[in-house]
Amino acid sequence: MADVLHAVENGVSWITLNRPEAMNAVTWDQRERIIALLTEASSDPDVRAVVVTATGRGFCAGADLRGAPSAGERVAGDVARMIRLGAQRFIGAVLDCEKPVIAAVNGTAAGIGAHLAFACDLVLASESARFIEVFVRRGLVPDGGGAYLLPRLIGPQRAKELMFFGDAVPATEAYGMGLVNRVVPAEELSKTAREWAERLAQGPTRALALTKQLVNASLDVDRATAFAAEAAAQEINMTTKDAREGVASFVERREARYEGR
Repeated sequence: MADVLHAVENGVSWITLNRPEAMNAVTWDQRERIIALLTEASSDPDVRAVVVTATGRGFCAGADLRGAPSAGERVAGDVARMIRLGAQRFIGAVLDCEKPVIAAVNGTAAGIGAHLAFACDLVLASESARFIEVFVRRGLVPDGGGAYLLPRLIGPQRAKELMFFGDAVPATEAYGMGLVNRVVPAEELSKTAREWAERLAQGPTRALALTKQLVNASLDVDRATAFAAEAAAQEINMTTKDAREGVASFVERREARYEGR
């Protein structure tokens, strides 16, 4: 059985981590496969939304480095290079995917697994899910974008609390903090993810891509730059078939029918 399951249904790319016996600790091979699938989703017109989820009790228990290629003797710069080309590239692939990405968190999301969820555009969590900034327990600095993502989601002091103590945050508490969009019973997680993803897949795909880009970039730029980017994005968007359809449907007082083009 494949370590990453993949299917495209009704315009949705379903990416499922499938190592339940290891709580879906992500291997080098899994990481590369997921990066490839996210990259493909950006350019595939038949994919208009993405769901990242997992089998079993765990969403992703962090990185499993046992499957990584042997690097031989470590030299200066190796660790930084490994982080840059590994964990950071992995999280970057989610942030840079041009389709909306939903995390359907079925269980424990720890370390890079938590950051995988937090990098997604929308986060659905099962009632049994929990999030753990596990790095401090191992004497490590949070990598894979943690110190970038968390302060932007919940503010610096809350982020430091999670990272300094490494405590498990239950789904309901994560929802209260703003880390999670919605908490649902375990048996409804897949159904809710499907409903949300298929709704997104019926939307104006390019407008959603540009919106994602604008929101993500807005956290790092000044107002003038953000306003200029917004105007340029709308200029680009108005060349799409979906934008013309959206305006026409408004004028004609009917529901829009978007094709993702």
